[in-house]
Amino acid sequence: MIRSALRIARFTVATLDAIGRARLAGGDLTDRAARLHAACTDIARIHELRLGVRGAFPSRPCVIVTNHVGYLDAIAVAAVVPCAPIAKREVARWPMIGTAADHLGVIFVERDQPWSRVRALRRALAALRAGVSVLNFPEGTTTDGTQLLAFQRGIFGLARLAGVPVLPVAVRCAPELAWYGGASFVPHYLRTTRLPAPELRLDVGQPIDPARHASAEEVAALAHHRIAYMLRDHLEPHASVIRLRVPAPRPDAVLPPPQRRLAR
Repeated sequence: MIRSALRIARFTVATLDAIGRARLAGGDLTDRAARLHAACTDIARIHELRLGVRGAFPSRPCVIVTNHVGYLDAIAVAAVVPCAPIAKREVARWPMIGTAADHLGVIFVERDQPWSRVRALRRALAALRAGVSVLNFPEGTTTDGTQLLAFQRGIFGLARLAGVPVLPVAVRCAPELAWYGGASFVPHYLRTTRLPAPELRLDVGQPIDPARHASAEEVAALAHHRIAYMLRDHLEPHASVIRLRVPAPRPDAVLPPPQRRLAR
């Protein structure tokens, strides 16, 4: 409990400091990505997060795509390389975290709104043209890490338009770190803060040149295949089959819903 309390207190201070610095500094997309990188490095250090990286991130801007097992994915990648993550709009409404993310260059999108998806892709294109890599989770939702859902093609079309490579990255973590289904954020985060040294592993694949493929769908399928291959000993046997149905957005509640008392 002491470890958890100290981590929460330090995380709160670090988040407020990041918000204050971001508001004072302003800056362009490159500056925001650098500040997000510094903030995520601090968060990883505060929570004693052990990051194992196999492979190398390119120095030039790219579209980074990974499987999605929880909120630690973006923190882990951004702690290793400056980038502009794409996140669901619900995160912007989280206390402190949403404010910090907004000031640090996170691109928010409402997945069920076409106009919001277009706006997010335009902002991502601006980041790429400014020399900032974009981080995206093309599954569109989180899983328990034993399956790999179908990839949505929008971000791969953007890579073709921007003329930048797609970098497939496989994220591995212990089952207790996965945040998926109807789990609320705060209870899961509190459990995470009690772990001695949470560990995430990033396996970086070979970049994919989208210009060498006929369509965004081909690039998406190849990225999916490479991440599935890197996760081959982590996935359930049926998970190698690409699911064509796009899952419905999850509510991403910060706190669990209140319990109703039954009248006697």
